[in-house]
Amino acid sequence: AQKLIKVAIIGVPNSGKSTFINKIIDHRICPTSSKVHTTRIASRAITVQRGAQMIFFDTPGLVTPREMRKHNLETSFSSAYRHSIQHSDVIGVIHDVGNHWTRGQLHPTVLDTLESYKKLPSFLVLNKIDSLRSKRVLLDLVDNLTMNSLEGVVRKGAKEPEVDEKNPIGWRNFSKVFMVSALTGDGVPDVLNYLHAKAKAAPWEFSGDTHSDQSSEMIVQETVRARLLDFLPQEIPYTLSSELEYFNSHRGTLYASVLVTCPNSRIERLVCGESDGKLKQITERVSSDLVETFRTPISITITTMSRKKE
Repeated sequence: AQKLIKVAIIGVPNSGKSTFINKIIDHRICPTSSKVHTTRIASRAITVQRGAQMIFFDTPGLVTPREMRKHNLETSFSSAYRHSIQHSDVIGVIHDVGNHWTRGQLHPTVLDTLESYKKLPSFLVLNKIDSLRSKRVLLDLVDNLTMNSLEGVVRKGAKEPEVDEKNPIGWRNFSKVFMVSALTGDGVPDVLNYLHAKAKAAPWEFSGDTHSDQSSEMIVQETVRARLLDFLPQEIPYTLSSELEYFNSHRGTLYASVLVTCPNSRIERLVCGESDGKLKQITERVSSDLVETFRTPISITITTMSRKKE
């Protein structure tokens, strides 16, 4: 009999949500970069494990209105993750333990979200444990972020947490905590086993060989956008728009052409680099990303134009 589980993956920008999903479905579907707001649209990634179809919602990072203005994010951004959660059976919170400024508490927007949907079971993934040497720090983090509790009950032998009602730092209703490195794959099988046990008998929503609900065209476009974020400094990549001009498959090879529009010719020169060196690097990186995604040869060209000359 077929089984199904739908999982909303939430967390602040750059906590490693997309990398985690790519690792768990063993397929590069969600574009990733080292900058915030790589994921602009909620997409679904799909895998089948031992008869259970698992659908993961890769949601844009949870943000405050001020951040939305700064990175010129669409308003659909915040409604996207609400929509994802409303259609899910379980919420997974990805928390970056590599960032020592923010690792000590769950972000207020994450706590607000958990509070709004507290009827849904949730689990906590401490991600990037490969960057944390100290086991002691990790165990202290688990205590703080779960307030010494699981499913609302204080753990045996742990003391009743001190709660600051105005500024809570953790959530006491997680049903499970996982320590994971999305980069190396450490701890990922444990999450899969947990989700497999939670899956209920239901017909699959996608065919067994589908890994994404995004069109191939959209994946190409988003992959280009993600790599522009990686290769360009500060806020510049957020001012660019990329659009797919051509996409076709011929004798087993995918052919694609993407146009990147820059606000002015100064920024266009930055994107291209000295004798187009940077653009070549970006194109090579996008090409290898897409080969991983589609598992087929790729021929892609990326061209630039500027809206106004300087």
